[in-house]
Amino acid sequence: MTADDTFGRLDDDDYPAYTMGRAAELLGTTPAFLRALGEARLITPLRSEGGHRRYSRYQLRIAARARELVDHGTPIEAACRIVILEDQLEEAQRINAEYRRAAESMNPAAAE
Repeated sequence: MTADDTFGRLDDDDYPAYTMGRAAELLGTTPAFLRALGEARLITPLRSEGGHRRYSRYQLRIAARARELVDHGTPIEAACRIVILEDQLEEAQRINAEYRRAAESMNPAAAE
């Protein structure tokens, strides 16, 4: 099972948001790992009305990818940078595809 299967689509940032303990349990890690990701500025937990940390599905997906890298020996700071760059690349590819589709629909002859 991939992180996308477990935690939802990339753009699915809706609730439910998971508490730190539940998020760590879902990731198979510890709350300390989630705090380390926060210190590395990979994920910033949402705050509930009571001030408790909560994590969205998107944040868990990102954390799961970082955990994969860390489990394979990548230092946590480097894993966080890699995940951020992968996420930016994915977004850039999505925007590029949208741009190309829009351009093709405006000029069908250019697509041939």
